[in-house]
Amino acid sequence: MNRRTLIIRGAAVLLAARARPASAQAAPVLIEMKGSPRGERVAFVPSGVGVAPGTVVRFVNRDAGNSHTATTYHPDILDRPQRIPDAAQPWDSDLLLPEDAFEVTLTVPGVYDFYCVPHEHAGMVGRIVVGTPDDTGWQGPATDPGDLPDAALAAFAAVDVILAQGAVLPPGGDPT
Repeated sequence: MNRRTLIIRGAAVLLAARARPASAQAAPVLIEMKGSPRGERVAFVPSGVGVAPGTVVRFVNRDAGNSHTATTYHPDILDRPQRIPDAAQPWDSDLLLPEDAFEVTLTVPGVYDFYCVPHEHAGMVGRIVVGTPDDTGWQGPATDPGDLPDAALAAFAAVDVILAQGAVLPPGGDPT
C-alpha cells in the first residue's frame, strides 16, 4: 500500500467516524436486574434514570437466582395500561437468564414506566425519563393507576427527583 492510499483510507475512516451521530458513539446507559442472595428482594438498579433522546438503554440480568424481563406498560403487551409516550414503541425483552442483556433506543421524549413480568407484584418496576418537560412533544408520567399493584405504584421514582439526580436507586437500595 502506498502513502497516498494510506492517507485516503485514513481520511475516509475519520470522516465516517465524524458522520456517526453522538448517540451511536456513546456507551449505553446500564440498568441492572438484581436480587438478594435468598431472592426475597428484586429490583432494577437504578430504578429511575434520566437520559437524552436517542440514548441506548441496556438491561442486564445480574441476578444469579432469577430470570427477569424489562417490559413497558402498554396495551399491546399483555393488555397492560399505557405508561409510555403515545409516539413511543413498546418493548418486551422476554425472559432474560442471568447475564443475558437486552437493549432499546429511546427517541421519543417523555416518561417510560417498565416492569419485570414475574416480579411486578414485588415492586420490580422502573422509570426512564427521556429529555425534559421543555422538549417538544414531551409526555409526563401516567396518572391513572390502572391495574398496577400497590407495590409497583409505590416504587416509581418521582420525575423531578430523576431529573435532579440523573439516577435513583430502588426503595430500600440495591438488593444485593
